[in-house]
Amino acid sequence: MAPYRVLVVDDSPFMRKIFSDLIVQDPQFTIVATACNGLEAIEAVKKWKPDAVTLDLEMPELNGIEALQRIMIEQPTPVIMLSGISEENTRETIKALQYGAFDFIRKPMGAFSNDIVRVGELLLEKLRMAVLMRRYAIPLNEAGEQQAFTKNGKERPQLVKPVKPVEEETSRKRGLLQPEQQAEARDAASPLSVPEVKPTAGMKRPAKPLAEAGRPVILAPIAAALEDNLGQKRPKKTSASAASFDHIIAIGTSTGGPRALHEVITSLPAQLTAPVLVVQHMPPKFTKSLAQRLDSFSELEVVEAAQGDRLKAGVVYIAPGGYHMELARDQTGYYAQLTQKPPRNGHRPSVDVLFESLTPFDELKRHAVIMTGMGSDGAKGMKALVDSGAESAIAESEQTCVVYGMPRSAVESGCVKTVLPLQQIAAELQHAVLKGY
Repeated sequence: MAPYRVLVVDDSPFMRKIFSDLIVQDPQFTIVATACNGLEAIEAVKKWKPDAVTLDLEMPELNGIEALQRIMIEQPTPVIMLSGISEENTRETIKALQYGAFDFIRKPMGAFSNDIVRVGELLLEKLRMAVLMRRYAIPLNEAGEQQAFTKNGKERPQLVKPVKPVEEETSRKRGLLQPEQQAEARDAASPLSVPEVKPTAGMKRPAKPLAEAGRPVILAPIAAALEDNLGQKRPKKTSASAASFDHIIAIGTSTGGPRALHEVITSLPAQLTAPVLVVQHMPPKFTKSLAQRLDSFSELEVVEAAQGDRLKAGVVYIAPGGYHMELARDQTGYYAQLTQKPPRNGHRPSVDVLFESLTPFDELKRHAVIMTGMGSDGAKGMKALVDSGAESAIAESEQTCVVYGMPRSAVESGCVKTVLPLQQIAAELQHAVLKGY
């Protein structure tokens, strides 16, 4: 019997057949069961305990989002969401990624669609990674705390969300931390451990040892209580938004990125005196929904970048799917340059392209971050940035990555200056930007 067992969930018998046929093309996988709605999916996960699940978004009785939340509580399992490309589908897909889905793929248009082969290859690639990583995301309760017990009363490992002192959290929401609080915030111990990596010259480590090694890693998505409310955004503080700035932050991420970006972006203060450029590997349309969702939770303004956008401090610019994003400058200031040059490392947008575009601008204090993701995109660009005098080169630690691919490549290239768990990255960036003032 094949070593990895997959549950296929879709309300369409036609699509269940398509995905089942695509999956079994790889002898590593077998279809253990199929289900036609969310309720059947929950019961099938309990009965068959599959190694992975493909889960449709739109289904009768219980939709994909509701089923995903129940699965993550009752029987945590790697889930690949199957998404359409409508605006509603893209919004729900981003929500699913934050609620614990490992990743998603865009559904083919039909059995004879030109892209069905590519969809099958992508699905198998994500399934292979999902069953190997087996990193689960546990929903938070309405109070924003990890759900410690399943419905049958079994206790979960108590990892995940670091508890911040009330004074620190209040200060963060009001703006920048006081100088005496910066070091404490930067060194706050995460409940997740930092990997053993060979230090390179100048590499920093977290000041405090973290949780003991060998415990299961559980990553927390956004609380189910934090529903989309895009029409009622958090108040934005605009005092820091200015076309004049001395620092710039660039972030690259892929698989697991939406949750990682939520952690970092929503932890940055409204008065951040730097623009933030982000490459998240995603197809067109999904990046717009990602930007909207992050904007609804963040004190910073978060937008999908448009050609020629003038960069401002305190604004986060997400590279649109299908376009590379580069930093450019003219007589009036810095702006976002979007191009459709060939993909790099199989991606457009590419992290390498973004990072390399920052190298000529040594008048700026540049801060580069690589977080969770498959492959090596960003490693060469980060090395080029460091060689050109970048202030910061941060890689997310293995223990908080959904996939430790991109950060590993950066660390192994010898260019990373700092390795940090996800929960400490925002504080490190804030400190790095502040120390120049």
